[in-house]
Amino acid sequence: MIHEQIQMVRRAIKVATASSGRDNGSVRVLAVSKTRTSGEIRLAHNAGVDNFGENYVQEAVQKIHELRDLPLTWHFIGGIQSNKTKDLARYFQWVHSIDRANIASRLNAARAEFRPNDPLNVCLQLNLDDEVQKSGVSAHDAEELLQHTRQLPHLRVRGFMTIPKPRSNARDTRDEFRRTAELFQKYRDISDDDWDTLSMGMSNDFATAVAEGATIVRLGTVLFGPRGSRR
Repeated sequence: MIHEQIQMVRRAIKVATASSGRDNGSVRVLAVSKTRTSGEIRLAHNAGVDNFGENYVQEAVQKIHELRDLPLTWHFIGGIQSNKTKDLARYFQWVHSIDRANIASRLNAARAEFRPNDPLNVCLQLNLDDEVQKSGVSAHDAEELLQHTRQLPHLRVRGFMTIPKPRSNARDTRDEFRRTAELFQKYRDISDDDWDTLSMGMSNDFATAVAEGATIVRLGTVLFGPRGSRR
């Protein structure tokens, strides 16, 4: 079933990119594998998915060890605790959720220790609606955090990540994606070639996110089924 779901997602992305005049190959599927077994991840890899996103460091590190025979790219997409930055810098290729300068600095120092010749790909997490219960930097403070992070030699700043506010109106969700894309483009116009990633869109809204410019969509349920299910 995972194979069929992945094919369905790829068809939906193809339609969304075509409708917005984009190249279908410009969108990467990131399988959100938190709470999923190594066996499920292997099935997804066999179906053509190479990028996996985790929220919990200890759980992720165990899977990374169990699946070290596969050529997988691991992304951390959860909230970052200061005491976990060493593990993130050691085991992951991407971190999507930087929202403050001290976390960026700690990741940079740890990457220098563990992988000095391989900069860590990072995104800055936006919180456009300033939701107090959600991580992320405001649009007002994004430039300051961006300038700080760009000065860190062991980090490679790739773009923005966002988790939209839950809304009953799909038009409002689209509007938030659009605002994120506009802010991304603002900095792209003054950035180098590394600035190429817009991580937005999940299982219930990924087609809309792609239509508005997402380059990475973070998909869990739509690929693996409801949590606790086994395919």
